[in-house]
This record gives sequence, structure tokens and C-alpha cells, in this order.
Amino acid sequence: MRNQRRVLASAAAIAVLLAPAATASAAPAEQTPVVLASGLVGPLHVNADQDGSVIVSEEFAGRLTRVQADGSKSTVYSAPDWDVAGTAERRSTLYLLESQGAGPMDDRRLAGHIRAISDDGTQWTLGDFASLESEENADGDTRYGFRNLPDECAAQLPAGMPPASYTGDVDSHPYSIALSGRTAYVADAGANSVVSVDLRSGDTETVALLPPQPYRITADVAATLQLPDCVVGRTYAFEPVPTDVAVGSDGWLYVTTLPGGPEDPRLGARGSVYKVNPDNGRVRLFADEVLSPTGLALDDDGDIYVASLFGDGVLRINGDEGQRTVLTGKLTADVTIGDSTLYATTDALPAPNQAPDGKLVSLDLDRHARH
Repeated sequence: MRNQRRVLASAAAIAVLLAPAATASAAPAEQTPVVLASGLVGPLHVNADQDGSVIVSEEFAGRLTRVQADGSKSTVYSAPDWDVAGTAERRSTLYLLESQGAGPMDDRRLAGHIRAISDDGTQWTLGDFASLESEENADGDTRYGFRNLPDECAAQLPAGMPPASYTGDVDSHPYSIALSGRTAYVADAGANSVVSVDLRSGDTETVALLPPQPYRITADVAATLQLPDCVVGRTYAFEPVPTDVAVGSDGWLYVTTLPGGPEDPRLGARGSVYKVNPDNGRVRLFADEVLSPTGLALDDDGDIYVASLFGDGVLRINGDEGQRTVLTGKLTADVTIGDSTLYATTDALPAPNQAPDGKLVSLDLDRHARH
């Protein structure tokens, strides 16, 4: 598909950029992860099922794949014309996100919803993310870019970079989902917001808008990005891009956020984890200076596991002290926990001029804690 080829080309380009870049040093993992499956095409999302299997969203291929404990794979759902993203399961129903038209390069009509699939194969849809965004444009009043940049300086900005100053566009890309009671919470990476969907009525509402991600342009950064000298010392407000959402034991939502600009290590670790109060939309910073956080999972002890796509792999952030430990992986797109086992998708983006070969790996958390 055209959209699939565009995403694959972008991923390959990012992989080329990353080849010479160095990531932050970290202690090696104490336990070698077990590879459960390989040959996956853009495994950007993963979810542990109650039966011990794992569902992987091969987003570049528009399908969901179930991986059993013995590594065997089977297709759960396939929709090549759609962007098939995160999943969540409850009892006999699988909930998945699918969308079209996100971003300026996809000229299809904006569309997105939750698809529910029961064990007997019955399917139905819930929510309408595109209509919500078209009606409200969650960040339509939010100013991104430089503030008060002189016109003569703005005219020197290179082609291809975001505008010198702009407000949020109408866009929607439902990316990750978490369930709590009768509500599904969705990280919408296009709308820059967290959205709720009532699982009975399908009513769709904006819960919270994430804040802009400011970054001060240094002389070195200007040289790296080929920016004019007149922007050195100025702050650029990048868009927040929510990539995953989970419900904590404290009732708050935990949301990983990309900084909406170059995601590779050239500008450093600029991603964040936020806490969102689902009752009033209050947003609180939980952790910052995370390189490209694209997935997260919470354990029963209050620790948070973050997939750092272009960093050192999965980071464990202590819920009390904030201490960080690198566990495993490279090009890790997502992480989930099931029965004291951590599952992660690694090699999620293809190497330059290579076919996709994403992997699902597992790590015994109980064994890791004993070391």
C-alpha cells in the first residue's frame, strides 16, 4: 500500500540517520532476553493476553499477529488499507485502533475508531476520533514554533522544516489504548491529546491536551539542523505527540510523549512521561529527558517500563525515587507485562536497505529482580 511504503521509507531514512549517532551509555542488561518471534513488519505495539499469548500490531502491514509461548504466529486481524495500531483485551473482547488520513502526506479522508472483536468473530466499531478532532481541533488554539521571530529570520529557515510559528492543525492518529471500567482511553498522536471513548455508547471526548515541548536552539543544534544563526538562543515549541497510555493504580493515566521534532539522538533526550487526571484533565510531568519514548507498561509495584525507541531499549523507572535502569532491547517500540514477564518489540524499524525483521522478546522480571 502507498501509506505502508511511505512509512517504511521514513523508517529506513531514520535508521540511516541513527547509524552514526551515539546513544547515552548504560549498564548492560543482566539477563539476555528470549526471542519469541522474528520477521515482524513494523511491530510498533504489543499487548499481553490473559491466556499467555501476546498480540503484536504489525502497523506497517496493517495486521494483528498473535504469538504463542512456543513462538507460533497466527493472524488475528488484517486490514491492509488501515493503520492498525494499539490493542487492549477484556474477557472475550479484543479492542483495536485503526485509522486513515493522518498527517500531511496521507491524502485519504481522515477516519479513525475502535474496532471490537468478540471471541465468536462478531465485530463492531466504537468512537469517532476524526469527527471529534474536526469539530474541536484540540490544539487549534495552541501556538507552536518560535515566538516573535522576525520575518527576515523566518525567511532563512530551510525548506522542509515546520513553519516558524503556527497553531495546531486538524489531525488524528489514534495510536494506543488502555481500558478502565467502561471507558477506553486513547493516546491520539495526531490530535496531541488523550481521548476517552465510552465502551457502551461510543461517546468520544477529549480528556486532556498535552503541553508544547520547548527546546532552546544552541549554536551546535543550529549547525546540525542547518538553521540560520538568527535562531540561536531562541526557543522552539515542538508539538507533543502522545504515543502510549496506561492506567495507574492511583487512577491517573500515564502517557509517553515524543517531542514532535527530530526523534533521533541529535537533539538529545527530549521525550517525557506525563500523568493525566482523567476526571479533570490535569496534566503533571512524571519523567523527562527520555529519548523517544514510544511505549510504556506499569507493574504492581508502581514502577514504569518505557520503550525508548532510539535509546538503549526498555527503561525501568522506579515509581518512588525515579531511578532508571536499562533492561533490554534496541529500536524498542513497545513494552507490556504479563504474569511477571516483560514483553517488548525490538528491531521495530528496518536496517538500511534491509527487509523488516522486527522481533518480540521476553524477559523474566522475577529472575531479573533477583540479580
